[in-house]
Amino acid sequence: MGNCWSLQSRYPPESSTAPNPNNQLGSIQFSSGLSNARLIQNGNSTSLGHSSHSGGISRLFGPSSSNNFSTGNNTSTSLWGSENSQASRVRDEEEFPQGQILDVADLRAFTLAELRAATRNFRADTLLGEGGFGKVFKGLIEDKAAKKRGEGLTIAIKKLNSESRQGIAEWQSEVNFLGRLSHPNLVKLLGFGREDNELFLVYEFMHRGSLDNHLFGRGANVRPLSWDTRLKVMIGAARGLNFLHSLEKKIIYRDVKPSNILIDKTYAVKLSDFGLARSVTSPDQSHVSTQVMGTHGYAAPEYIATGHLYVKSDVYGFGIVLVEVLTGKRINDILRLSEKTSLRDWLKSNLLNRGKIRSSMDAKLEGKYPNNLALQVAELALKCIQAEPKVRPSMKEVVETLEQIEAANEKPADNSRKRVTRSRPVQQHGQPEPDSG
Repeated sequence: MGNCWSLQSRYPPESSTAPNPNNQLGSIQFSSGLSNARLIQNGNSTSLGHSSHSGGISRLFGPSSSNNFSTGNNTSTSLWGSENSQASRVRDEEEFPQGQILDVADLRAFTLAELRAATRNFRADTLLGEGGFGKVFKGLIEDKAAKKRGEGLTIAIKKLNSESRQGIAEWQSEVNFLGRLSHPNLVKLLGFGREDNELFLVYEFMHRGSLDNHLFGRGANVRPLSWDTRLKVMIGAARGLNFLHSLEKKIIYRDVKPSNILIDKTYAVKLSDFGLARSVTSPDQSHVSTQVMGTHGYAAPEYIATGHLYVKSDVYGFGIVLVEVLTGKRINDILRLSEKTSLRDWLKSNLLNRGKIRSSMDAKLEGKYPNNLALQVAELALKCIQAEPKVRPSMKEVVETLEQIEAANEKPADNSRKRVTRSRPVQQHGQPEPDSG
């Protein structure tokens, strides 16, 4: 199953000075929060490097070697052949499981011809989905050696809607953030393209698609997630957010929702879509002021009311995702159910009510989960969606709580666990479920 790139209704576009996509020459100034890094196209040469201003990527992330590279003569230059190689990045993830900031942007500049070849000229059957940014396609990159072996690299390609000013700003933000951030729970941005007035982003392909598709999708190819796998997915997403929040200059993700949580073949989880992400420029800064953007139901109340975006605004969105993972219901459906009361009161009356929790949990779980641990996840969700940001837990605390719940889930002495496993074995942590196609 491919990536599910869906964009639900967002708040009005954020005002920003977006570059002109029709400008064939000159530069695109990266002004979306992270840096003054820029993509400069002069004739047939493209380079991604530092701006001459003091606010570049190295300034934000700390000392760094130069991250300039060029693709002269309008041909792509792979940066995967030496220390910047894709294999090296995989090794880095193994050696740095807590994540790291790369000294050099690990990106490849793709030509339009390469992307057309990878997608068979963007054929309809390679289309994965469509959002505000534009369309997303599945592609296959083959070099001569890979062709001989019958192999290739499967990729996901975002093709910019050239009429979308916000799309261009989001494209800049993706390159700024994912170009140098490396973590097992962040999707890999492999490269970018800019040619014929069109912009592209190229990512690793996540074979099992999005959490949204697994929770809410329909059809023979959609397999419900077991309780163990849901715990694994929640922990992976929480670790990705915790990494962003633990940086010296914290990154606020701003778009926490199931469609941005992607799953690979082994059910490893990665956050995708950094188009709305913002950085906190100093340790003393409590929030970022910005026009309200995001997806209805996931945006924190203080952000909607004031435009002030806090690190713990992400925690609120994660709490909403926890509620959806438990119930198998979209948050907008739950909000309709709780329209006469607050979401927190609905949570207390249903998921935190021992008499009602069974009827409130996702029916696709078929009751195969430990009641006491489901209650603990619901309690964590309630803490995350508190109205006051200061009383919400940090993502570090969220990760620790979920890891404790997972550890209890794996204890054979857990009586509620025994009751579950007698009726039907539950998928154990770390074991992949059957492939969904």
